[in-house]
Amino acid sequence: MAPVLVLDDLPAWLVLGYRENVQVARNAALFSRDPRNWSALQEGKVRADHPLSPMTTWWPVVNFNDGEVHKRLSDAVKDGLRRFERLGIRRYVARCAGQLIDQFEHDRADLVADFATQLPILVVGHLVGVDEQHGPQLAHAVPDMLQGTETSLASDRYVTTVLQDLVKERKHRPGHDLTTWLLEHPSQLTDEEVLAHIRVTLVAACETTTTLIANTLRMVLTDQRFRGHLSGGQMTLPEAVEQMLWDEPPLNCIIGRWATETTQLGGHTIHKGDMLLLGLAAANWDPAVRPADDELSAPIHQNRAHLAFSAGAHECPGQDIGRAIAQAGIDTLLARVAGLELAVPEAELIRNGTLMSQHLVSLPVTFLPPQAKDTDAVRSSAPATALRTPGS
Repeated sequence: MAPVLVLDDLPAWLVLGYRENVQVARNAALFSRDPRNWSALQEGKVRADHPLSPMTTWWPVVNFNDGEVHKRLSDAVKDGLRRFERLGIRRYVARCAGQLIDQFEHDRADLVADFATQLPILVVGHLVGVDEQHGPQLAHAVPDMLQGTETSLASDRYVTTVLQDLVKERKHRPGHDLTTWLLEHPSQLTDEEVLAHIRVTLVAACETTTTLIANTLRMVLTDQRFRGHLSGGQMTLPEAVEQMLWDEPPLNCIIGRWATETTQLGGHTIHKGDMLLLGLAAANWDPAVRPADDELSAPIHQNRAHLAFSAGAHECPGQDIGRAIAQAGIDTLLARVAGLELAVPEAELIRNGTLMSQHLVSLPVTFLPPQAKDTDAVRSSAPATALRTPGS
């Protein structure tokens, strides 16, 4: 546990230990997800335009509620997501990945802008029921509205309009998608609640799955131990993705939890109304669950005890879909594109860091042009044939 200050010198607790993170995440009665419990907010110390407002302003969605309200909303979301067949999702991911790959330049691409950023939105847009004609523009608008650019407001309006139209249409023309299933669920979600949840689903796909894909691809291209394991058959691609969820979870930190009563945690007194930040990345490296001398060859990638998706009642309900998108997308890329090589030294790769996450700005690569692909590389679907050691 560490006492910290967030913007405007507002006090909070950063939860670093694995056990402490689990204790907070699994006790919603004592550590609520409802930001209306925040004492600083109640005392008028949080300005309306505070940069953390998107994460600390209550909204009628599953991640800002606890108890019976949370259960009602969570049941609808989880039941809807369970109706998707994993094999069907992987096939659609492969299709979308193939379309993006076909748009690459002759022998180079940016695997962040041209692949990792767009793939999750295309797939999840399809799962929520958005017409494919909106796919390319959604793939631009969803990440843009989260970046605070000059066009963010216009992108936000576009996303909202598309989703509002979708909810209206599905009320009259049901489909095989999440929007329809939320509307039809016994939990009886309002139109506003349905809209809020499909929007959150799109944003979550953009924020977490994009980062997971980009990080895993960077490791495949730059880490010799990783490449050796993957190429040598000692680590499968799903295990490689799981290793990344241990090493570099898509979210460094979750904002937040709010104490409903004064209590003790990690040797500190947490007062009623205090804000807690769940340090997921730190928890994953806690020596209590992970030895300091851990190597990639250790079996840590073979278990899912990490906190990349948090834990407890608010554990991410779409994590298996996120894994499927990352695994099938990367698998398709490695099978389709031969001779992948990082186009710049690894030290020149740039990240944009925030309290919640770190994003690769770009991942420029070169590869063999289609006519130059080795025949064996084209025939083989093994990832090893698609990789080339930098400088070779």
